[in-house]
Amino acid sequence: MLINDILNDLNRDALIDLFGAPAVTAVESNLSEKAGKPYVHCLARKKNVQAKREELVRQLWLQRLTRHYQYPATRLMVEYPITFGRDSSKRADIVVFDSDRPTVPYLVVEVKQGKLKDGKEQLRSYTHATGAPLAMWCNGVQAVIWHRKNPNYFVEIPDIPSAAQTIDDIAGQPWTVDNLIEIEKKRETEGKGARSLKQLIEDMENEVLANAGVDVFEEVFKLIFTKLYDEMYCFRGRHKYLRFRNSNTAAQLKANIQ
Repeated sequence: MLINDILNDLNRDALIDLFGAPAVTAVESNLSEKAGKPYVHCLARKKNVQAKREELVRQLWLQRLTRHYQYPATRLMVEYPITFGRDSSKRADIVVFDSDRPTVPYLVVEVKQGKLKDGKEQLRSYTHATGAPLAMWCNGVQAVIWHRKNPNYFVEIPDIPSAAQTIDDIAGQPWTVDNLIEIEKKRETEGKGARSLKQLIEDMENEVLANAGVDVFEEVFKLIFTKLYDEMYCFRGRHKYLRFRNSNTAAQLKANIQ
């Protein structure tokens, strides 16, 4: 049985691009049918559960986390209870626990359909409640990963650290032109589901500039002009760093731009 036999809106080739062929093949090998309904064997719960859309995406991530990122199954949990005061009715779809503190969440994953903004706000509340430094939202077509640098600031990062890596191994990597090419390839596979420039700017406004008292478009145009300058003076070298990326203080960045 193939995933497309259950959900026609999930393109198998796109799933392979996002999750990798080993994860897709593993989930498909775990599919079965009972009383005319499809079921999938859950890697974390060790039992068959009904193969609805979100469940299939969750199982794909469980397989990718273990196969590609090399997280042992003992560090994974599904339907992890999130406590807000006395309320513990909320559940995170997937939690990866910290290697040194096996009861403390390290990565919280939500596989809901819907708007990215809503998923991000839900993950923000979940990471605040658990203290997890990493969060990921996925709708089966695209995945967005954030590093929670402080309680009110999410920074998007390009990938999840593997079990052998630290957060800084991913978040601290200098960006190159090759990184941008790879991101553009991912956007092409996402098709109409890819985020537009407008959505990216609005997300920046919500995350960074909402309480800064400045006009977000005016600030973003500064970045665009800085990028044009960077392209003019760096295009001849191979794998040049993107010099508009800020790793200094706000005052130093302002001085460099001016």
